[in-house]
Amino acid sequence: MRTDIVHIGAGELTYEIRNIIGVVEKLQGLGVKINLENIGDPVAKGEKIPTWIKEIVAGLAMEDCSYGYCPTLGVSETREFLAAVNNQNGGTRLSPEDIIFFNGLGDAITKIYGFLRRTARVITPSPTYTTHSSSEAAHAGSPPVCYPLDPYNNWDIDTEELRKRVRYNPAVAGILLINPDNPTGAVYPESLLRKVVAIAREYDLFIIADEIYQNLIFNGHKTKPLAAVIDEVPGLSMKGISKELPWPGSRCGWIEVYNVDKDPFFASYVESIVNAKMVEVCSTTLPQKAIPHIFRHPEYPAYIDSRRQRYQEFSKIAYQTLKDIPGVLVNRTNGAFYMCVVFEDSRLNHGQTLPIANPEVKDLVEKLTSSENIQPDKRFVYYLLAAAGICVVPLTSFSTDLQGFRFTLLEQDEDTFRQMIEKLAMSITNYLES
Repeated sequence: MRTDIVHIGAGELTYEIRNIIGVVEKLQGLGVKINLENIGDPVAKGEKIPTWIKEIVAGLAMEDCSYGYCPTLGVSETREFLAAVNNQNGGTRLSPEDIIFFNGLGDAITKIYGFLRRTARVITPSPTYTTHSSSEAAHAGSPPVCYPLDPYNNWDIDTEELRKRVRYNPAVAGILLINPDNPTGAVYPESLLRKVVAIAREYDLFIIADEIYQNLIFNGHKTKPLAAVIDEVPGLSMKGISKELPWPGSRCGWIEVYNVDKDPFFASYVESIVNAKMVEVCSTTLPQKAIPHIFRHPEYPAYIDSRRQRYQEFSKIAYQTLKDIPGVLVNRTNGAFYMCVVFEDSRLNHGQTLPIANPEVKDLVEKLTSSENIQPDKRFVYYLLAAAGICVVPLTSFSTDLQGFRFTLLEQDEDTFRQMIEKLAMSITNYLES
């Protein structure tokens, strides 16, 4: 073309969580049975949606108003409901006008980073959920600016290192928190959150909190929502129904905006996001209308508790099976439904393999891993996929130099999960000894 049409940040948009599906499909075509542990979709892993939720959605589908536009910010009754829930829990008060609905948090993330001034950076955790790091890097046209999570300390935030990286990078305008964390499953206590808020206050920053897993916390851990600790600092929280209900196909998420009146730049930034939604008209109506009905339903508390109990049990099974393998570091998952395994330094190399009986499968994997530039953990992931039929995601795809992988706790059958974890443990051991 006569002029370059490619966005400066296009090269930063990667999503290994789904990229690996292309390899999965090739292996399935060669007869390999795959256990998908890469995508956080409980429905795809066989979770059954309760009849009472289906009845609520079915009833709303019979109402004509569910098929029309809703207000730009979202369904008024739902925003009123969510504001009241927040205000009952204490902390920064919300009005319905402080809540903005999107077509899933992926849509929200794109706009939140996309409408920042290009020179303004949001410092993100490392490792971090790919959609955040890729979208932030794409808006700036350069790699993400990160702060480390410590795998030797339950993946806690190294707040002193965060403060140092904020201090010496004046382009940083905001801090991203993911709590509970994806990909690590860490849950941050109130004291740690308040340290992050103090850093934001000290350097005049705003905070973005991804709290999509806030009601999926277990193993006795506790945290606080951003609204309870943010005080006078500007910020916003991302929430939704894709993981909690679970209803990922609804594409229904929202942000709650805190202290919009405390800073004129922040107020103008939020206004630009609202204007972007106005250009789109609105987000999908029906799932928004369902939210108050589902959250108020008498069976909801027991339902969400049963899901927490299952993830808690599976996190213990995985931790007990993997924690003593020589050469790896494992922390128990305390929230969300992911777990990370980190390989110790220098334990991976480009000569390690797993036995693959099918010659066509072996040939495919050898071609995929032939480049000396491939990350060592990605090489392991390909061999694990072909030899054991377990699909995980390399940790280096989550904006980190740590070598490892992430898998989910979403399997519905405990015996199947135990078998998968035991096969995973054996594969790690065999690979490191090869």
